[in-house]
Amino acid sequence: MLVNLLLSGDNAVVIAMACRNLPPGLRERAMLWGTGAAVALRCALTVSAAALLAIPYLRAAGALLLYVIAVRLMLDSGGSGKPHDVRGGASVAGAIRTIIAADFVMSLDNVLAIAAIADGEIVLMMIGIALSIPIVIWGSRFVGALLARIPQLVYIGAALLGYEAGRMLVHDPGLDGLLFHGSRTAAEALPVLSVPLVIILYLLMRRTT
Repeated sequence: MLVNLLLSGDNAVVIAMACRNLPPGLRERAMLWGTGAAVALRCALTVSAAALLAIPYLRAAGALLLYVIAVRLMLDSGGSGKPHDVRGGASVAGAIRTIIAADFVMSLDNVLAIAAIADGEIVLMMIGIALSIPIVIWGSRFVGALLARIPQLVYIGAALLGYEAGRMLVHDPGLDGLLFHGSRTAAEALPVLSVPLVIILYLLMRRTT
């Protein structure tokens, strides 16, 4: 339950970052839908968590998606740290799509971690999910308020997503058997190296757009 509570912070950051450019009323709506999606995904994934643990390269695919989302969120900030003027409907839909994509990946990794700790006990995992709901709801609002006051924090959020992606890569069972072979050095270095990787990808994409 403690691990699930800690891991919920990442989901809150994603929701806040995806909704940061929306007007206040629309931001609340998008956060509400995004939180609902995050909780629903965790519940659905919990049922099949034991089978998901054994699928090679699943975490690696999710990690690549997180890299893409982190770079896109920085590109959406315009590189200036100032939020764009946006239109309501399409922007809400875009924010929700981003939240669902990122939450699917991060909820998958969270559920896999909880399933390993809980040894497949569905009741324990569901209790952990229930405890994580307030963290996702209030955490996303708190981070969203910070981003509204300090837009440059979007880069810290993107770096956090990059770190999470690197951690998922190094713990993927397929990649571990192919490349890492349980290396402790790789487990410690790859998440850290993923932070500047996200920044470099952002700078390259910004130059080409």
